[in-house]
Amino acid sequence: MKQTVLVIDDKINVQIMLTDVLTTHGYQVICASNGKEGLHKLTKHKPDIILLDVMMPQMDGYEFIKKLRQTSELPVIMITAKQQEADIVKGFELGADDYIAKPFRMNEMLMRLKAVLKRTAGNAIPQTLLRVASLTLNTENKELTINGKLIELTVAELTLLYLLMQNAEHTVTKATFCTQLINEGYSGLESTLKIHIRNIRIKLEPLIEGQLSIESIFGIGYRLRLTS
Repeated sequence: MKQTVLVIDDKINVQIMLTDVLTTHGYQVICASNGKEGLHKLTKHKPDIILLDVMMPQMDGYEFIKKLRQTSELPVIMITAKQQEADIVKGFELGADDYIAKPFRMNEMLMRLKAVLKRTAGNAIPQTLLRVASLTLNTENKELTINGKLIELTVAELTLLYLLMQNAEHTVTKATFCTQLINEGYSGLESTLKIHIRNIRIKLEPLIEGQLSIESIFGIGYRLRLTS
């Protein structure tokens, strides 16, 4: 199976150049023009590694990697013209795995890419674990922990929380929740959904205050939002 690279750079010519080289060497490439678009592409395409520019509109590379590291250990190589030591240090402190300064040679980029993929391959979080901030949900044994402490939730509550965590920072519609509840053998009524969400909040909010919140999106659904 081809490995997927997410290229986040506001320069279209850079996107085209990297896409041509990477596809020639057997990678699948997804492109985004800023950090905000990059976060959206992440949820749709599940890349193996990210090539990240720093200076971009709407959301720059630093803000992107800060948000990314709240939910993911996906490897990131920063590619940027910012070559001051302080800029490089900042990138690594936020969680970058490597750094390439523009202009760069394509062979060097490919070697760095392969090296980071190889180095991080053994650090991948098992697919049975879903993590968002201090929440860790084991989808195999249906256990939720917060900072290592086991939290008691019903199966229905865990089903809904899984959808919220899987789509962190994105709204999950009421219809999606209700359909999932019906598939699990529960009532799919919106009134029942509200009760489940209320109970999840009561159990979790004292433990995740300042980190996460479960927002009601009026008339649409709910969203798990990172607040720090």
